[in-house]
Amino acid sequence: MATTDRQATTLALAHALSAAERGLAVIPLARTKLPALRSPHRDAPEPYTCRGECGRFGHGVHDASTDPARVRALFAAAPWATGYGIACGLPPHHLIGIDLDTKPDKSDTDSSTALRELALRHLFTIPPTVVVLTPSGGRHLWLTGPPHHVVPNSAGRLAPGIDIRGAGGYLVGPGSRTRHGTYTTAPGTSHLAPAPCPPALLRLLLPPPPVRRAGGGTTGGDGRGLVQFVLAAHPGQRNTRLFWAACRAYENGIGPALLSPLLEAARATGLTEREARATLASAARMTGHHP
Repeated sequence: MATTDRQATTLALAHALSAAERGLAVIPLARTKLPALRSPHRDAPEPYTCRGECGRFGHGVHDASTDPARVRALFAAAPWATGYGIACGLPPHHLIGIDLDTKPDKSDTDSSTALRELALRHLFTIPPTVVVLTPSGGRHLWLTGPPHHVVPNSAGRLAPGIDIRGAGGYLVGPGSRTRHGTYTTAPGTSHLAPAPCPPALLRLLLPPPPVRRAGGGTTGGDGRGLVQFVLAAHPGQRNTRLFWAACRAYENGIGPALLSPLLEAARATGLTEREARATLASAARMTGHHP
């Protein structure tokens, strides 16, 4: 490994350990911004939904930890890592990342303006919080969510150019070096703690509840409404809707009974069985159940 790569790895580990001290669970990232460690099950003949139960590294965000010894072990297993990811949705912060992207080739996509318009329309203000600047000119706003809400990942659902990093997602940490440059903390925000997500914004980030029947009951009692919710997903919504529906099913005590119908519904929308099973397993873990 070149000296510059060794220095980048050393710096990334130092930044990751600093983040872990603040209660932020981290994983090593490659220059591509992807998890540096590959899945130990990548050659399995059948879809494998292990999320770290096997005890080995390589399960992406499920490897994330605040334990310094484990963080050092993760980076030792990935000496090519030049950055680190911060897992969202985990205690104690339950981090939510607002990713304001910039696309120079698309003049009609102004994520900052879109967020301001949303704030005016829904009467909320983004409080002072940690802001991370990306090499492409974008910004990551760090917010915290309440522990009893699961904010899913989404891309462009809130507004064009605005992606959300929630449960099961991660943010590239400041100090990380990638192919396109280095992530840095915006001046004047490094000393701040992630601010609570405004309630009005949080309502926009959560998926809509199951639709109520005309007779006053809900469609979620036996799970049929949750299945229909998944079947109605459009491209770009499929994983998010499946994850949300599975979380609600587990919270309502019908998770195990609804796994097969949800799996079939997800496959009907175009998800592969591997993708669907992985999402269902993530929902189970997120709600404290065994996948």
